[in-house]
Amino acid sequence: MSTTEMSAPMDISMPSSTDCNLPQQDAIVFEPSAVPSASPPPPSPLVNEDKILVSVEVLLKPSSTARADDVRTAVERMLEKRSMSYADGPIPVPLDDAFLVDNVQRICVCDSDVWVEKNDILLFWQVRPVVHVFQLSEEGPCEELSNDGQLASFNEWILPAKEFDGMWESLIYDSGLKQRLLRYAASALLFTEKGVNPFLVAWNRIILLHGPPGTGKTSLCKALAQKLSMRFSSRYPQCQLIEVNAHSLFSKWFSESGKLVAKLFSKIQEMVEEENNLVFVLIDEVESLAAARKAALSGSEPSDSIRVVNALLTQMDKLKSAPNVIVLTTSNITAAIDIAFVDRADIKAYVGPPTLQARYEILRSCLLELLRTGILSNSGFQDGDQFFLPSFTCLKEQLNTTAFPEAATPLNVCKQLLAAAEACEGLSGRSLRKLPFLTHAALANPFGCEAGKFLQKMIETAKRECSEMPD
Repeated sequence: MSTTEMSAPMDISMPSSTDCNLPQQDAIVFEPSAVPSASPPPPSPLVNEDKILVSVEVLLKPSSTARADDVRTAVERMLEKRSMSYADGPIPVPLDDAFLVDNVQRICVCDSDVWVEKNDILLFWQVRPVVHVFQLSEEGPCEELSNDGQLASFNEWILPAKEFDGMWESLIYDSGLKQRLLRYAASALLFTEKGVNPFLVAWNRIILLHGPPGTGKTSLCKALAQKLSMRFSSRYPQCQLIEVNAHSLFSKWFSESGKLVAKLFSKIQEMVEEENNLVFVLIDEVESLAAARKAALSGSEPSDSIRVVNALLTQMDKLKSAPNVIVLTTSNITAAIDIAFVDRADIKAYVGPPTLQARYEILRSCLLELLRTGILSNSGFQDGDQFFLPSFTCLKEQLNTTAFPEAATPLNVCKQLLAAAEACEGLSGRSLRKLPFLTHAALANPFGCEAGKFLQKMIETAKRECSEMPD
């Protein structure tokens, strides 16, 4: 699946975590502290006596040869020197720090949905930043070809990969699924590192995402692997994503398929043996490999499929002993998966169609991108380098008030965007990402179109797309 997929638990564009009057491209706002630095204010009651951990991701330039520890120290020192407020988004690289200017491409505060529910913006004394330094690999996928010239058994990426950059931020989920997955992975790796007895406390490091097509399951798996490769880079300096090609594991020769599965996992086992290497194994549409054996026993499936399932389960159990591997799986037909495989998954998360809020956020991110690129007229939307378009939560609050912020987008345009989201009910995240393109292609005069007229046409296009969906 592509990065355009989505879910409800859903796909795409990071919701604004700042206050309603702030621009969509939410930025860290540097401002003088209200209290002299020698006497910092007392801790906020919202965070009790503990500081809130906020992830700060630092992307190195491709040309940088600086040590990650040195960059981390420099960024921490930069954050300590400045009295600032934290909001989700980029932090400008300080021009007065030559070391950071030479080596750092981007600094960004991430995952604000952990703390934004209670704090729209966090002040410097409420926060303990956790800095993650990484450099993107530009190698691209590498195919593992079979000896007989058949389909490659898997594709391999070195993480973090350039092609997955920004994918995590482009996925939106109402249910907090992304944070649940991040916390699960952190706990799974911690339990292994601390030597927790697996006979007393069981965990398998297997994730199963299931739901209808187009909801972003595969994209989420890839984005999760990318994110974890950044978060655990200090412990695992090498990270790989192995995407299994399930169709390559079925042989025309009877009883050979199970052997192909075992051969594939023996290669994965070799990668896992390197203790500084964190390996993610992605099996898309896992029902093709882990089909329910009950169906095979009833005669409706070839008996060779039983050997495939048995081989897969055996190999999964072998991987349990390795502390540095996480298995990511997706399925469009959960009922078709063998119950023994489902039972092995630690997390079985449903990823469904987008809710109204998710549809609004997806279309909002699309509209902002068209405004940024100048395809739509940005008159009234732009202030300097920033664009104004309220998040779903902020819009709801503003619609309930008589006064509408002067700096925000005109209320009628926001209402049209909400109407467009309502008209898209039933469309998948993948379809929602295509909708702005289809709308633009349907315009009689597509050049410099105003946002309001564009949204009117989008509503018409959405209704047509919904009417043409198969029953």
